[in-house]
Amino acid sequence: MQTTSRRQFLATAALGAASLAMPARSWAQVPGANSDIRIGVVGFNGRGKSHIDGFSKLPGVRLVALCDADRNVLDRAAKALGHPVEKYIDIRKLLENKDIDAISIATPNHWHSLMTIWGCQAGKDVYVEKPISHNAFEGRQAVNAARKHNRIVQAGTQSRSNAGLREALEWVRAGNIGKIKVSRGLCYKPRPSIGYVTEPQPIPASVDYDLWCGPAPMDPLMRLKLHYDWHWVWSTGNGDLGNQGIHQMDIARWAIGKAALSPKVISVGGRLGYKDNGETANTQMIVHDYGDVLLIFEVRGLPAKSDVREMDKYRGQSVGHVIECENGYLAGTTVHDNDGKEIKKFSARGEDNHFGNFIKGVRSRKSADLNADILEGHLSSALCHTGNISHRLGREQNPEEIREGLKSDKAAQETLARMESHLDANGVDLKKTKLTIGPLLTMDGKKERFIGNDKANQLITRNYRAPYIVPEKV
Repeated sequence: MQTTSRRQFLATAALGAASLAMPARSWAQVPGANSDIRIGVVGFNGRGKSHIDGFSKLPGVRLVALCDADRNVLDRAAKALGHPVEKYIDIRKLLENKDIDAISIATPNHWHSLMTIWGCQAGKDVYVEKPISHNAFEGRQAVNAARKHNRIVQAGTQSRSNAGLREALEWVRAGNIGKIKVSRGLCYKPRPSIGYVTEPQPIPASVDYDLWCGPAPMDPLMRLKLHYDWHWVWSTGNGDLGNQGIHQMDIARWAIGKAALSPKVISVGGRLGYKDNGETANTQMIVHDYGDVLLIFEVRGLPAKSDVREMDKYRGQSVGHVIECENGYLAGTTVHDNDGKEIKKFSARGEDNHFGNFIKGVRSRKSADLNADILEGHLSSALCHTGNISHRLGREQNPEEIREGLKSDKAAQETLARMESHLDANGVDLKKTKLTIGPLLTMDGKKERFIGNDKANQLITRNYRAPYIVPEKV
């Protein structure tokens, strides 16, 4: 039988007393004492609900805090959760909580980068929804903050966790159907009118409007709904390019393996088919010219024709991607020859594990373990922004003038012709309601600045509203 001396007993008792006296945070940092990753979700009136559900299902992860600038949304989500959580209106108060390891951001776009930067500065790891920025400058600053503070930051482009899609893209890039000519992203998604008002609308009483606006101007509400329809005004949203389209933009860039912004970009589009308070384009084509390959993106918010609800399809895709090569094309995860005959099919799988992939990176402390590191999110988001900059600097022109402006590019001409047919099917007369063609912008990829266009460079960033300023130094 093993015996314990008086000296051993006293030493053990002293150690136990010291352990009990340790602060909770210090005890949690003892290796093996508490392996749970403690998450706070910020913003959940839309996509954030999936964050709550996704992280709640992961072993070794505890959802310990919720934050939203709308008190009703906050209280409703906390009540539905089924277990106690800390509740915050102000993200800055949440970040002061040392017992939170990571934050997950699903706010409107204009908050994404600043919250990411603040989270990194506060020592938190970050999962941030797409697009990871509202403009290209703040996206780069989010990357800089992640690197400087050695934080794990995952972009919410969950297609990167689709193993079948990854295999399909690798197979295409290997040259199995020849060289890639055009990498195309599609967002044909119904976007009806958001209504039209001529006077400011009341702010919901449950909303802290100063916090809701954050880095954006605190302007009067000139639309019927505060929530969701912020996507369609420039001060807070990026149109469907930065809403649904960023997913397909990311896949299109992933397919061609480009790790920089495109050297040239041009946009053609408009908000057509109705008059409302929206500002962003509901019909748009963007051509990113990388020199050796084109990335073309298409947005359509109107249906296939005016008397139906169905949306158009291009090679079987409405919301998706088509990677066009010399001897065939990839649509989704299915490969076809140039006659449309199926050659090979990959099984789409694993996309729902994007939250788990983030937690894997948090535990390993290796950004290389992430399927969608913040840099990937920045580059794809910025392609949306630069396309929108061309649109915002554009001018309305007759169809003949627009065709002339794109005459040197057969793929762009073909895309424009399909856009014109689509609008005609919706009763849009382009002689009366004209499309806007933007300038062809040239980009210095290393500096992420346009060459010789001061107006375009002004739109790479914005005038921030104190104290919600995206910093020059992170």
